[in-house]
Amino acid sequence: MDDSAPESDPESAWPGQAPDRAVLVASRLKERIYATITMIAVVVGLANSGHAGPRGAAVTVGVTAVGLWLASVVADGQAHRVVHGRGGGGRQVRETLFVSSPLLLSAVGPLILIALSALGAMELRTALLTAAGVSVWVLFAWGWYGGLRMGANMAVALLAGVADAAIGTVVALVKAAGH
Repeated sequence: MDDSAPESDPESAWPGQAPDRAVLVASRLKERIYATITMIAVVVGLANSGHAGPRGAAVTVGVTAVGLWLASVVADGQAHRVVHGRGGGGRQVRETLFVSSPLLLSAVGPLILIALSALGAMELRTALLTAAGVSVWVLFAWGWYGGLRMGANMAVALLAGVADAAIGTVVALVKAAGH
């Protein structure tokens, strides 16, 4: 039995094995997509609640992003200790921060739109639904780009984008139906 694992295998847990850059970038993108889907649910929920003002919406979006980020950092540290039997050190902390930072970035677009609402440029509900729409578009773009990167023709890449956007749309619809 061969006990070696390729360095680019994201599921490998061999002590002392450092993930390569592609694995870290893929993990970072996974976090970005996860945060985008989560933020769709948050902003649609806020838009349909009718109770939040711009300040409350901004706090909710910010706390959600920070909470997701902290949960990811804590989970990554705990997973590293369990798998490797020791703390990660500086390199592991840098990798964790690199991978998890998109969880914080997921709040930027919604916060900008909420700020525009606070300045009177648009209604808060419009800002929140626009943020959800932009996030669904971002999911489409990542799916389309992923399809192209896998060597698919344009039609298949567009289908991949539509499938990813559909996931975001379903999340929005489920959240909207819940309020």
